[in-house]
Amino acid sequence: MSQFFVRCVVVALWVCPALLIADEIQRGTLKKLDVPGKKVVVEIDGKQREFSLTDDTQVLGASGKDLAEKLKDFKEGASIFVKPDTSDGRSVLVGIKQADEPARNNRGEQRRVSADTKSLKPLTELGREKYQGFEGGFYPEGRNERPKDHEAAGLKLAKQVQPLNDQGQPESNGKIVLLSVGMSNTSQSSDGFQRALREASDLNSRVLFVNGAQGGMTAAAIQDPEDGRRGNQYWDTVDQRLKHAGVSREQVQVIWIKQADARPTQGFPKYAQTLQAELVKIVQILPVRFPNVKLTYLSSRTYGGYSTSSLNPEPYAFESAFSVKWLIEQQINGDKVLNFDSARGEVKAPWLSWGPYLWANGSTPREDGFSYEPADFTPNDGTHQSPSGQRKVGQLLLKFFETDSTTKSWFVQ
Repeated sequence: MSQFFVRCVVVALWVCPALLIADEIQRGTLKKLDVPGKKVVVEIDGKQREFSLTDDTQVLGASGKDLAEKLKDFKEGASIFVKPDTSDGRSVLVGIKQADEPARNNRGEQRRVSADTKSLKPLTELGREKYQGFEGGFYPEGRNERPKDHEAAGLKLAKQVQPLNDQGQPESNGKIVLLSVGMSNTSQSSDGFQRALREASDLNSRVLFVNGAQGGMTAAAIQDPEDGRRGNQYWDTVDQRLKHAGVSREQVQVIWIKQADARPTQGFPKYAQTLQAELVKIVQILPVRFPNVKLTYLSSRTYGGYSTSSLNPEPYAFESAFSVKWLIEQQINGDKVLNFDSARGEVKAPWLSWGPYLWANGSTPREDGFSYEPADFTPNDGTHQSPSGQRKVGQLLLKFFETDSTTKSWFVQ
């Protein structure tokens, strides 16, 4: 398993802010557990390492009044995640968690956990047909084209996108920062997009893409940048990545969002409605944090039908498209909490629109020919994108920004 995958998937398992310090989260095999002696031996990358347990060691996903009770289900030979602190020459465990192993059949083979998706149609092909009582299409009346007024507003804002210096002032040698926001799947898609950008030859040299997506940072986790916990961590890390790229918040003018929540169980439409409410809070963060942001594009999940874990299987991956659809319709319908037009009052959010639609029903091609194969996802969980999946999604992103009416004027030379 690659370290990149471990970072993307495993961070989702940690919910305590104290775990955000110290070393990287690592996966290993539990070789010895000595609770009375407060010692644990873990094999990591073929090497056995001994760590100390303390009363402050967090045992994620476990309950009990003391360390012994919390660790009672940990068995030698089991796969676990650990977060050590080796500062000052110490080897202390800050956190420990049993690995969420893929579901397996009675022969020990990994099995899919998603519902049968044969009956599902891409949102773009549903039109006015309904899914469990809710109309398809990107926009109202089952349409995939933006309503005329919303399109006109987007085109007007697109004309205002221009290179800015780090103070947010127009400058020919400045930058147009395009930022991605989301979780591990978004980060992988962003990596695929970054590779596609390097291969493209027609791009505006003033455009700079910054991958702000981070493993485990779901919609629920990042909706409050002042929560003193994961929301704080997420948005502080975005700031660090912008700084590392040599740009500032004031240069961010365009944002791409792809979000979901881990291990949904609420069913439809409850999960989609919950995600929509979280997305409202996220897009409201943007104009406060990035004063020059003008355009924000959203995508729903990639296919989850090959999933072997409960992280975000079908039909939840498919249904997340309704969260995006309803959010954008909420703005189109004039909800003041998503107002983007200063002439109509206080700006609460950027202009919102669909970005590329990333869902396809597995190997069944969409009308545009796009599809997924099992090899497009990692064998570990069938959810995160493999290199081939990253490339496919990266190409969809590139095509969108090269051709959309509200992006090509500033994205392409």
